[in-house]
Amino acid sequence: MFHRLAAVSFGALLLTSCSGDLSTLEPGGPYAGAIADLWWIMLIGSGLILGLVLVLLALVFFKPGFGRRLSPKGWMIAGGLFLPIPVLVALMTYGMAQGEYLIGAWQREPVMARVDARSSMWRWDFRYPDLPGNLTTDGTLHIPAGGVVEVRVTSDDVVHSFWIPRLAGKIDAVPGHETVVRIKADVPGRYGGICAEYCGIGHAGMRFIVEAHAPETYRQRLNALSAGAPAP
Repeated sequence: MFHRLAAVSFGALLLTSCSGDLSTLEPGGPYAGAIADLWWIMLIGSGLILGLVLVLLALVFFKPGFGRRLSPKGWMIAGGLFLPIPVLVALMTYGMAQGEYLIGAWQREPVMARVDARSSMWRWDFRYPDLPGNLTTDGTLHIPAGGVVEVRVTSDDVVHSFWIPRLAGKIDAVPGHETVVRIKADVPGRYGGICAEYCGIGHAGMRFIVEAHAPETYRQRLNALSAGAPAP
C-alpha cells in the first residue's frame, strides 16, 4: 500500500513540475515549443539507450555465456563508437537546426513588433521604438499575441539573462552590447519572465510579466499607457 501511494505521489509531483507559469514544458508559442520538442526527443533518446543498456546487463546476468562471441575490444568499439556516434550526431544536427530556427535564420514570418529590454539591478524596463513618443514600462512587457516580437536586450550594469520560459529560450543581457531574441505568444494572456543569470542579492526577485494582447487592442493598450491611463 505504501509503495503504491508513493508511486502515485511521485507521478503527481512529476506532472505538476511540468506545468506552471515558468514551465518550459508548457509552451505558449512556437519558439518555446521547439525547445520543449528538443527536450522530449532527448529524454526519449536517453531512455531508449538506458533501456538497451539494462537489457544487455540483464542478459549478462541471466543468460550465461551471452556476448562471448564478441571480444572485449569488440564490445568497446561497438559500445563506445558505433552506438554513441550516430546518436550524438543525430541529436546535434536536430539541436543545431532548432537553434537556427530560434534565432530567426529560417524565419519567414514578418516581425510584428519590436521592443528594447534594458536590465539593471534588479529590474527590467521595456521601451517600444515602433510607437511614437518614448513609452517605457517597468516590470511588464506588452506584446501582440499571434505575431513575432523582436526583443533587443542589454544591461546597464552586470550580465543578466532574459528568459520567458513559455515563449522563448534564454538570451544574455550584456553591458554595452545588444543581443536579440524573438518571442511569440499564440494566444493573449500573461506569461512569467525571469533573470536566469545570478546577478547579486536581488537576483531571486528580478522577475517581470509579459502581457500578450489581442492584435487589435495592442496599440490601444500602449497608447493608453502612454497617456497615463490606469490598467483595466
